[in-house]
Amino acid sequence: MTSTSSDAVPISTRLSRWANQHRKWLFAAPAMAFTAMLICFPVGWTLYLSLTDAKGSVRRPADFIGISNYLRVLTDTDRFWPSVARTGVFTFGALALELVLGMAIALLLWRTFRGQRWVRVSILLPFVATPVAIAMMWRLIFEPNIGFANRVMGWLGLPPQPWLADPGMTLPTLIFVDVWEFTPMVAIILLAGLSTLPDEPDEAARIDGAGLWQRFWYVTLPMLKPVVLVAVLLRAIDALKTFDLLYVTKGQGGGSFHEAETLNIYVYGLSFKYNDFGVASAVLIIFFLMILAVMWLLTFRRKGAKL
Repeated sequence: MTSTSSDAVPISTRLSRWANQHRKWLFAAPAMAFTAMLICFPVGWTLYLSLTDAKGSVRRPADFIGISNYLRVLTDTDRFWPSVARTGVFTFGALALELVLGMAIALLLWRTFRGQRWVRVSILLPFVATPVAIAMMWRLIFEPNIGFANRVMGWLGLPPQPWLADPGMTLPTLIFVDVWEFTPMVAIILLAGLSTLPDEPDEAARIDGAGLWQRFWYVTLPMLKPVVLVAVLLRAIDALKTFDLLYVTKGQGGGSFHEAETLNIYVYGLSFKYNDFGVASAVLIIFFLMILAVMWLLTFRRKGAKL
């Protein structure tokens, strides 16, 4: 009597079976490895520079100084912490307005009406333009002397405003520009989520006598919550990284009084004006950890976990 064991199976056959069982990972492995390399190498190199006194020239030998750069950054109350505050105000101010306006637009476009396709295309126009071009356009519009914004203010009988020239108005004005540009993105994401919702819960609530606001708050919004959290996550990360709008409108340093200096503008000045690569790298690592914390909190809440 003969018996067939697994050892008698050729190695090529066993490898073929194993590859067939794990084919989804094998096909994705090259792309995953390449992406990991693109992420890990820059982050690792930045982490190394943050622990050195790299300054002046990339050819200059850098000495290891430990966490001195981090201590210097975390105790900087003149530039670092104000830039953190401006980053938070800009990000969460723009995000809150974009979420509210995006939801309103998505609800308006949810129902079928004549010319709906053309309206959807026109709403996307601000989003498809390049941020630099948009920043230059709004810089001209808000120019105090010849800008179109103050001309409209004159037509309405209102006094002209300094807009980007006033340190107190700079950040709200930039938030307005960011809302104008990226609200369509939020609206399209929410509209896609609304299009997948079933009609039965809303019809049942209508039959039970629920009003329009009650149906939205207690029926539509809870079902749409995962999509809302995805929109918040994507837009929050993108707003935290905003650089082109701020740099084009206010220049290096975020203005004469650093009124628009967020962490991105601050790091740019440290790197390309002062050539202080060690401190700039420390700020980038801290900023990177902040973004990871925001992502973790949003993902944590999305899963329904409790802190």
